[in-house]
Amino acid sequence: MMRSPLFFVLLLASPLLAADPPKKPTLAEWQAVVEKATKFLNEKQDDKGGWSTDKNIGVTGVVVSGLLQTGSKPDTEPAAKGLAFIEGLINEKAGHIAGADPKPGLQNYVTSVNLLALTAAKRDEKYKKVVSNATDFLKKLQWDDGEGKKPEDDFFGGAGYDSKSRPDLSNTQFFLDALVAAGVKSDDPAFQKVQVFVSRCQNLKSEHNQMPWAGKINDGSFIYSAAAGGSTKTTDDPLDGAKDALPGYGSMTYAGVKSLIYAGVGKDDPRVKNALGWLRKNYTVDANPGMPPQLAARGLYYYYHTMAKTLSVLGEDEFVDAKGTKHDWRTDLFRAIEKRQKTDGSWTNETDRWMEGDPALVSGYMLMALSHCKPK
Repeated sequence: MMRSPLFFVLLLASPLLAADPPKKPTLAEWQAVVEKATKFLNEKQDDKGGWSTDKNIGVTGVVVSGLLQTGSKPDTEPAAKGLAFIEGLINEKAGHIAGADPKPGLQNYVTSVNLLALTAAKRDEKYKKVVSNATDFLKKLQWDDGEGKKPEDDFFGGAGYDSKSRPDLSNTQFFLDALVAAGVKSDDPAFQKVQVFVSRCQNLKSEHNQMPWAGKINDGSFIYSAAAGGSTKTTDDPLDGAKDALPGYGSMTYAGVKSLIYAGVGKDDPRVKNALGWLRKNYTVDANPGMPPQLAARGLYYYYHTMAKTLSVLGEDEFVDAKGTKHDWRTDLFRAIEKRQKTDGSWTNETDRWMEGDPALVSGYMLMALSHCKPK
């Protein structure tokens, strides 16, 4: 059957039509999503003033940070009660913000997210001493000569759950977020040390990374940890660190870029350029890229939060992918978050890893991500 020339024009045009970018959100649309989430969190706040306190006392810090960053006032509910709960975790003797007798494995993460919440409240006079003490406490947790580690050691410069846990890039990025929020500058020794660890978490053979697996993939992506032989989270194999190659993935690659920028590494540095190259090839808001297809949703909301903050730190309104397509990443991310919001205002991940089955934690993450997607 003969086809008209118009048929072929339409056929060629159809992929372009299908790829039309999402519509920019209005401020009213953004506020509607935020208000719906805030209402949910207000209703789910427990009698202590926190959220999911029976699971992890750090969840409240994430939620309060998200609330304050998206416009809630520190003296109105539910943020006010959340701040009061966090104030009850201030340990003046130890210097951390993790309670009177916290589990050692929670001290870094909980102190970091609670410090983020207190700085977001912008009550400098009230929290000045607490923030200063917490900053000093966090620096002591960093693996360095204080723990008998030298720069050549694969633990050096990283932060784990506490001063005795293997360091990883996830804990390290929260550690850095907290230091930046507290006003610590990139020339601080803590940032210079962390640059050593973060560089070793990258699939990139260079003067900064001579780990055995660094050049196996060599694509610029970041893995979970360079310590103890290296570890990725793209597999459930407990022996993942024994493999020849360790694939990187989206959330850690964005975390790696942000951490390097915090540590004073420039955008033209090969480490940043190669990481951004991987992210450009794998730009998406539909999955945590780098994860195998069956695990594509693993850590999705953590990925959204980290992606949003990293691209905001980079200061780019458009993110150009490897094909040269310009993406309004704020719009892409907002629409992805908006369509996943449940009718009650929350978000949860059916792939319940890293506590993403907890609606309070994930809703806190999403408010933090939305704070970087607010229409200008």
